[in-house]
Amino acid sequence: MTVDLEDTKERVLDAAEELYYGRGVQAVGMDAVRTASGVSLKRLYQLYPSKSVLVEAYLRRRDAHLLHGLASYVEAVPGPPEERVAAIFDWLYEWFSEPDYRGCAFINSYGELGATAPEVAAAARAHKDAFQRYVARLVAAADLPAPLAAHLALLAEGAITTAAISGTPEPARQAREAAKVLIAAARA
Repeated sequence: MTVDLEDTKERVLDAAEELYYGRGVQAVGMDAVRTASGVSLKRLYQLYPSKSVLVEAYLRRRDAHLLHGLASYVEAVPGPPEERVAAIFDWLYEWFSEPDYRGCAFINSYGELGATAPEVAAAARAHKDAFQRYVARLVAAADLPAPLAAHLALLAEGAITTAAISGTPEPARQAREAAKVLIAAARA
C-alpha cells in the first residue's frame, strides 16, 4: 500500500475512533466519519465497504493500541513481578483520568450492537480474552496461582465500568487495593 493510502486509512480510523468512542457507534453515520476525516464518501466506501467493516477496523486498532499502552506501562515498572501485576491498576487510573474517558469501547460497542453484529461481539470477546491472557502472563511471572488472573481481570473490568459511570478515576485505586488483598491471600 502506498503511504497516501495508509495516511487516508489512518485519518478515517482517527475520525471513526473519536466519533464512535465519543458519541457511540449507532449515533454516528458514515457521513459524519467522512466529514470528520475529510475523505470523500466514495473513497471512504472504497476503504471500508460498510459501517460494520469500519467499526471492526476501529475496534481492532483500539485493541492493539490499548494492549500496547498497557504492556508498555506495566513492563517499565521496576521491582518484583508482583509490582507489575498491581501496575495494571495504576495504568487504569491514568486512562480513567483522561478528559475524554467514556469507558471501554468494546463494552460500549457490544452494548450497542453485540446482539445484532457478530463482528462486534467477536471483537469484544477477542479483546477481553487478550487482556485476560496478558494478566495471566503477569500472574505467572509473579509465581502466583493461575486462577488469580481471572479474578484480577474481573476487578479491572469492574473498575473500567464503574469509572465510566461515576466519572472519577478512583475505582482504579480501589481495585488496586483489592488486587493487593487478593495477591496477599494467594501468597498465604
